[in-house]
Amino acid sequence: MELKEKLRTLPKKPGVYLHKDKDGTVIYVGKAINLFNRVNSYFRGAHDYKTTKLVSNINDFDYIVTKSEKEALILEYNLIKEYDPKFNIVFKDDKSYPYILLKDCDEPYVSVVRLKKKSRYKGKLYGPFPDVGAARNMVELINKLYPTRKCENLKKDLCLYYHLNQCPGYCKIKIDNETNDSVKEEIMSFLNGDSRNIINDLKKKMNDAVERLDYENAAYYRDLIKDVNETNQKQDVQKNNRETFDVFNYYTEDGYIAITGLFVKNGRLLSSDKFIDYLVSDPENFVSSYIYHFYEINETPKKMYLPEELLKYFNDVYDCSSVRRGYKYQLLKQARTNCIELLRQNKAVITNKENYTESLDDEFKRIFNKPINRIELFDNSHTGGQNTVGAMVVYKNFKPSKKDYRLYKLEESADDLSSMREMLYRRYFRVLKDNLERPDLLIVDGGRIQIDIAKEIIDSLKMEDITIAGLGKDDHHNTSYMMNRDYEIIDIQKDSNLFFFLTNMQDEVHRFAITYHKKLRQKSVYKSVLDDIPGLGPKTRTKLLRKYKSISNLRTLTLEELETVLNRNTAEKLYNKLREENA
Repeated sequence: MELKEKLRTLPKKPGVYLHKDKDGTVIYVGKAINLFNRVNSYFRGAHDYKTTKLVSNINDFDYIVTKSEKEALILEYNLIKEYDPKFNIVFKDDKSYPYILLKDCDEPYVSVVRLKKKSRYKGKLYGPFPDVGAARNMVELINKLYPTRKCENLKKDLCLYYHLNQCPGYCKIKIDNETNDSVKEEIMSFLNGDSRNIINDLKKKMNDAVERLDYENAAYYRDLIKDVNETNQKQDVQKNNRETFDVFNYYTEDGYIAITGLFVKNGRLLSSDKFIDYLVSDPENFVSSYIYHFYEINETPKKMYLPEELLKYFNDVYDCSSVRRGYKYQLLKQARTNCIELLRQNKAVITNKENYTESLDDEFKRIFNKPINRIELFDNSHTGGQNTVGAMVVYKNFKPSKKDYRLYKLEESADDLSSMREMLYRRYFRVLKDNLERPDLLIVDGGRIQIDIAKEIIDSLKMEDITIAGLGKDDHHNTSYMMNRDYEIIDIQKDSNLFFFLTNMQDEVHRFAITYHKKLRQKSVYKSVLDDIPGLGPKTRTKLLRKYKSISNLRTLTLEELETVLNRNTAEKLYNKLREENA
């Protein structure tokens, strides 16, 4: 009754609403042009499965009135970032997009970059590309066509690229700025879809090589012309229109949604972006949120074409419009056709993933009598008590949340139990001190003794709301059982989704810990032998390892052989140190 009364008082204004469960946790954030109509729509009529499940979990809601649709769009994006609600799809938060960067430096230099922040790179960006392979192939072609700098950082000496005639030797040979700028202009033109100049240049070089009877180089230029033409054939081009714009469209079916973006530069269709998932909220709200999120990561469009019903969300945000005929209308239809194909090809895969998640959700609720959304799992690694490290992996809604993973450098020579105690205390003291998000479930990699340590730490910090469990292994080091706080063995079928999920979690935290341990161990090997030698600087250490490949090879050298690389005093110190290490 209180919820119904609250629904009646909602304003008919734009804003953002936050649905909450019985614990007051925000489970969904949405925006609305009319808060009264949008929020009330959740409690009227029939819905698809996902929206029905969302509504069944709503115990309360809150809302924030905004001045405009644009303000609501931006606020929704920021609140999703802040609360990470269970029923919000965070789109491509964990995915960065491949771009080609023409770096802002003296020499022409191109590389593939993963764009996470628009201001991170200095230079001109081209993309996004449909996948990293397409971007790398384009960079490889550019490096063949133009005299670019191949090394990320300039070397002190001429490298192999120079001797293979693939680089003018920027590290040693000064090329005038006018020449470099000319090459950059040609590369920019090529990346914008204009390949006429480079094709004419390659044909001239091929014909000249034929006249000199240099058939090997003639074949090389012929193959380059073929590569450029094939690249052009993969791109749709509007000859009489050199505009740059983006197109987005969508398609829904059976509670799922697919979105496709097409990106046109100088009249040429260069790349696309596709997304598919289940649908919570109405399609217009969903797609507008997706597009806004996309451009928070990617370059803002010069012009955007959308279905008419989406324009109201973006009129104050981007330069956008809709069309009903012509080339741009055909692209809108093409984007929708791509959505239909994407959904029909992948709906079964998405459904299976949803069924998997639902089964895990039900199993954890059955075992622990409460919803489990955030799980933190711990493990440690060392070699004979040296280079001791700990690792924590985090799963949110049964998916790895890698941005929340943590590594711990622990006290040396400590036993496994002391290391676990130190790691858990450091983690949860920090959670308490900084008021960080708490896990619903804490899992230690071990049985009763490790559970006792977890209970000791959690109880001492008065964080009893965190559920504790342990994962035990059999004699073959395979996951064998799960034990709760009261040391009861929890029966798990070996062929169940829950068993495979826990096994994968255990493998992930072990991988994360052992990778960090190996890194420290390798670093300590080099440090113990070379870093403690007075007079042996970083450059000389690098030179030694490049020449002799390993510490083992260095140990076989005589003092006289070391003196060919080092001065006598440093050579003697290193020679004696190597003998001590070998003793």
